Amino acid sequence: MALPGMSTARVDTLTSWHADWRGLRVAVLGLSTTGFSVADTLAELGADVYVFTESADEEYARLLPVIGARLWTGPLHEVPEELAAFEPEVVVASPGFEPRHPVIAWTQERGTPLWGDIELAWRVRDKVLRPDGSPADWMLITGTNGKTTTTRLTASMLVAGGLRAAPVGNIGVPVLDAVRDPGGFDVLVVEVSSHQLWYLGLAPVDGPDPLSPYAAVCLNLADDHLEWHGSFQAYRDAKAVVYRNTRVACVYNKSDVATREMVEDADVVEGARAIGFDLGVPGPSDLGVVDGILVDRAFLAERHSSALELTTVSELAAEGLGAPHIVSNILAAAALARSRDVEPAAIRAALRSFALDPHRIQVVAVHEGVTWIDDSKATNPHAAASSLAAYPGALWIVGGMLKGVDIAPLVAGRGGGAKAAIVIGADRTDVLAAFARHAPEVPVFEVDPAETENVMARVVDLALDVARDGDVVLLAPAAASFDQFSSYADRGTRFADAVRERISAGEGGARDHDDTAPDAGA
Repeated sequence: MALPGMSTARVDTLTSWHADWRGLRVAVLGLSTTGFSVADTLAELGADVYVFTESADEEYARLLPVIGARLWTGPLHEVPEELAAFEPEVVVASPGFEPRHPVIAWTQERGTPLWGDIELAWRVRDKVLRPDGSPADWMLITGTNGKTTTTRLTASMLVAGGLRAAPVGNIGVPVLDAVRDPGGFDVLVVEVSSHQLWYLGLAPVDGPDPLSPYAAVCLNLADDHLEWHGSFQAYRDAKAVVYRNTRVACVYNKSDVATREMVEDADVVEGARAIGFDLGVPGPSDLGVVDGILVDRAFLAERHSSALELTTVSELAAEGLGAPHIVSNILAAAALARSRDVEPAAIRAALRSFALDPHRIQVVAVHEGVTWIDDSKATNPHAAASSLAAYPGALWIVGGMLKGVDIAPLVAGRGGGAKAAIVIGADRTDVLAAFARHAPEVPVFEVDPAETENVMARVVDLALDVARDGDVVLLAPAAASFDQFSSYADRGTRFADAVRERISAGEGGARDHDDTAPDAGA
């Protein structure tokens, strides 16, 4: 058996695509899109790749022997004999493997270097270089909510400014695929989850060629993924890794003290600036809003006495981007883009052509006075709070898998302003208890969990019984979807389909009502 630390000397030399990776024994954990990108990259480098996974996509499983990698499929609740016999010199884990997983614990006890895909991508980022001979700059984006939208916004602004940029990472396109793109990029805008950052945080700050982003942002911080990290502090510490070794701009949310504290505590490259953003009037070195105008007071010479106009709230509203949390995301993205000298006119042009992804404050239908909104991507209370703030008095569809997060503060706060609540999902008991204790005045309707196949049809029927002209029906579950749906997208799609079916059947609008609401507790 390999002794702890025996392979680290060689691993420390592997900081370039052009280093000698040949024959390096690497165990890859997981065979999702990310896992396959890791295996494919390492095989191309000449490493000895062995993939261990509990389940494998048929196409990826077929391709592994083609690229020269081996595959082991089976339960991973304990370390497989084949993995122990392989004696890996490096283990690269997919983000789904939590810190307490038996294979992760074995890897760390053994002293084997443990990476995520982000670490590997940074080490081989020099495969394709820019005309000046340098690899692409990286911008890192994390936060409890808004990551994907901000990543797409930032990339759009950079492209509008004439740069070759791509949104990658947790957004769905593996960073390793972009690193190996023969066309090359000026900037990679990398969405990073707390899981990916936990793995990145395993590398020492002063290790060989540590990841050093051009700019980074943590958009916000609230309870989420506590079942993965084990505690809020561990979750917070993982998020804080995003600022480590930042070279130019540490962008933070002025309205979220935790993000400012992360910047204050971060080990950054000398000269890196702290850049704040929020919806208030900005000070020097900030971006914010003045009289309905989004302005930059950070990236201009006269920032103590003037500001640059970026766009207006009314223009954003006309493009469907006027919700407060979306405006906040736009300011964060603009800060990143401005740090790379993108002109305000280019930022404005990017916003005029930008559309939110499905299931993010998406208007499904407006019919007979009732507006139906799909924000299925609101998978935690922090995200749902933003939705409820944008639509006070909505009929709120809430529930699912809470992931260890307490929903009571949300119900006591924004939830108390809902016209009614329709509760779904595995953890509905916790949601019902929160309403009973903190918002007893809100009518609450429960959907039987046995109605999984028809849950959204039942939800829409209940909403129709309550909705009146001018009402908003808001799907913002504040919970994960996997108890009753395959994904948040599946949940949102089924909601939209149910709404459209009712509309096509001549319903979907405000029904005739007397002054008495239906009995709650259905």
